Parts: sequence; structure tokens; C-alpha cells
Amino acid sequence: MDRTSYRIQKKQNKKSRKKLKFILIPLLLIVLVVTGYGSYLTYKLANATADAQKPLERGEKSEKRETPIDPAKDNFSVLFIGVDEREGETNSRSDALILATFNKTEKTVKMVSIPRDSRVTIPGKERKDKITHAHAIGGADLTIETVENLFDVPVDYYVKLNFDAFIEIIDALGGVTVEVPKTFSEQNSKDEKNAITLYEGVQTLNGEEALAFVRMRKKDPLGDIGRGERQKQLITAIIEKSASISSVSKYDNVIDSIGDNLNTNFSFGNLIALQTYSKALNSIDSLKLEGYDNNINRIYYYELKDESVEDISSQFKQHLNINY
Repeated sequence: MDRTSYRIQKKQNKKSRKKLKFILIPLLLIVLVVTGYGSYLTYKLANATADAQKPLERGEKSEKRETPIDPAKDNFSVLFIGVDEREGETNSRSDALILATFNKTEKTVKMVSIPRDSRVTIPGKERKDKITHAHAIGGADLTIETVENLFDVPVDYYVKLNFDAFIEIIDALGGVTVEVPKTFSEQNSKDEKNAITLYEGVQTLNGEEALAFVRMRKKDPLGDIGRGERQKQLITAIIEKSASISSVSKYDNVIDSIGDNLNTNFSFGNLIALQTYSKALNSIDSLKLEGYDNNINRIYYYELKDESVEDISSQFKQHLNINY
């Protein structure tokens, strides 16, 4: 089956899920702590963090760690999980996965986006499957275990975000500036076809336009890889915009937009410790996970190249100062 046929079949199989999934923005929570202003916001964000806290079934540390990690003192990693999870749903697939590592000495951040169709080993399954299915089977815990197995590094923290508030967050920030790689039209949040047109070049996008920017895949010659690159570009744009805002009211609106759409095992104290990484958030080292298209039994997968996985694993281990 060629790529075009696969896309047609995929569309037919997912008519019940017309609303396409999009990018993850949990890094915004870190940005709010790093760049936020005022005791009122601190109080409000503390309450929001407390409401969002959801410990993992594994406990407070990864099985790949001998002792729990303290972000104020140790190198650590965070898995950002984006889902299109409706109220009452418990078996949604992950749409965006980004693993980031933080080095306390260098005050640097490395980040990689994992394509949702990557064919990987999911613990407990006999055959390799798409990494997006890990969350549908076992939630955040199994997703984290799968990523740990893939790169052979511990995942210390996670942040999972439901994207219903995506448009509100971007609009609360007053829009974000990105470079659109090519002119294209995309449906809007109401699934109206070609309702949004973005033009090639540097553009400041509102919420609806930013959604179109990150949801477009079929018109990108790189498919999921191209979309992943746009996800990371938008994260950078959000960080830059957040760092430039001094209006308490805008941060207030952003926190309200996050609402109940966030789960994490970060405590508010953990987040406060991330202030030392404020400069690093403006120059994240973005890694690329290489692979190729593959069809097995008429099902499309993104086949990861072993050498690319090993290279990224090595970089993460060195960044976390892991020697095993």
C-alpha cells in the first residue's frame, strides 16, 4: 500500500474522531513558573499544580534510578504527553510525545519528539506496536515504561495535557510568531474544511491559526516528522512569547485556560526549582529521531533507525550523567 492509499484508509477508519489531534504544550507550565510575576500568580499556580498532581503507579522514582530525583539538585528527565482525551475517556491514544532532559551543571535542555506511529516494543505485548497505543493500553505509566525501554534512560517526571484549551492558551498569550514553511489551507477547530489559510513566511498566529499550523500533516512532504518539527517550533515560540510578557492578567488567563486539563507528578516545589533553567528554555537542543515509512500487514508504521535511537540514547545518558 502506498502512502496515499494508507492515508485514505486511515481517514475512513477514524470517521468517529473527526477532530484531529495536535501539539503538546506542557512546557508552558514550566515557563509560567520560570517567567511568571507576582505573589497572586504564585498562589494561583500552586493551587493549579496541587489539583493537577497525579502520582504514577510505579511510585516516586523510576526503576532505572536507585534513589528519587530532586530537580533542584539532580539531572532529570520529563516526558510530555499530549492527548485528545474527552471527559470520561480512559483509553485515549497519545498524539504527541516529547522527552526532555535537564542538566543541572550546564543548565541545558535536550529534547526529542517521538512520532506517534513509531513501531516500538511496548512492555507486556508480544509484538511491536505503535507507541501511541501504549497510552490507550496502560495510560501514562505504560507510556513512560515504553519510552524508558526505547532509550534506556529513566523518565523521572511526566506532564500530560488535554488539548481542549489549546486555542484559549494561544489567544491568552496574544498569539505566537512562527515561520510557516509553505502556504496551505487547513480545517479549523469546528472541522470546517480549508477554513484557515496560512501563508509562507514569518507569521503571528492566533489560537485557531496555531492549531492549523500544528495539525497539518497530509500536505507536508515529511508527514509526521514535519509535524513534529512544527510542534517543537511552536513550543519555542510559546517560550519566547511567555518570557516577554509582564502582564499579570495574561498569565492569569493562561492558568485559567489550563484548568483541569493537566496531570503531572511534579509538585509545585519541583517546578520552582526549574527557575535555574530559564535561559536554557530559549536555546533548547532539539534532537531528531530518524526513521522511514514501513507497511506491515497493510498497517503503516514509522520504523525507527537503530543507529538514531542509539545515538539519542547516548546523548541523553551523557546529558543525565548516567554511566550504565
